[in-house]
Amino acid sequence: ELRKQISCSLNLSNKTDNYVAFKVKTTNPKKYCVRPNTGVVPPRSTCNVVVTMQAQKEAPTDMQCKDKFLLQSLVASPGATPKDIMAEMFNKESGHNVEECKLRVVYVPPPRPPSPVREGSEEGSSPRASVSDNGSFNAAELTSVSRAHVERHETQDNSYDARSLISKLTEEKNSAIQQNSKLQQELELLRHEAKRNQSGIPFIYVFLVGLIGIILGYLLKRT
Repeated sequence: ELRKQISCSLNLSNKTDNYVAFKVKTTNPKKYCVRPNTGVVPPRSTCNVVVTMQAQKEAPTDMQCKDKFLLQSLVASPGATPKDIMAEMFNKESGHNVEECKLRVVYVPPPRPPSPVREGSEEGSSPRASVSDNGSFNAAELTSVSRAHVERHETQDNSYDARSLISKLTEEKNSAIQQNSKLQQELELLRHEAKRNQSGIPFIYVFLVGLIGIILGYLLKRT
């Protein structure tokens, strides 16, 4: 992984009855950090060495690495400690019996992220988006469905308001018609009363007839 320090472990196992001293070398010491790079492994025990590669800015095109490590080991004196380890101990020319093991560095690609799990496969989960033919969630479909849902509710609300207004106007019109019919009946009664008295129509009747006409005109115009 780029721009990130990468560490791995080197497990050293001593299967003998002797104390074994070790030393780890690398062909590229500026690139790698080894802790500890020297030490002693007691009999029938193990030691863990951590190798850390410094953060890299770019990866090689072929993912090949020429870096190598050299693990040197030899039998140490009984009860030896890391403080007793000297660099001269690993010099073959001095006649020391040094075992060597070469390790080559191999680059491994970072692990792939887990594949996304479909929303519908989770138990107890409620769908939040529609699923297209290839099984992926389509946000555009979700948006269109939501918009259509809102528009449908708005249309229903508008229809309800229109029906309420029509019902109210119808009631007012029927009331005006009833009042008109009642006023006409009263007018006929007044006419019959005037004929029975065989006299001219009084001024009050003329005034009432005019007032009734004005009210009827206003009510009819409003409906």
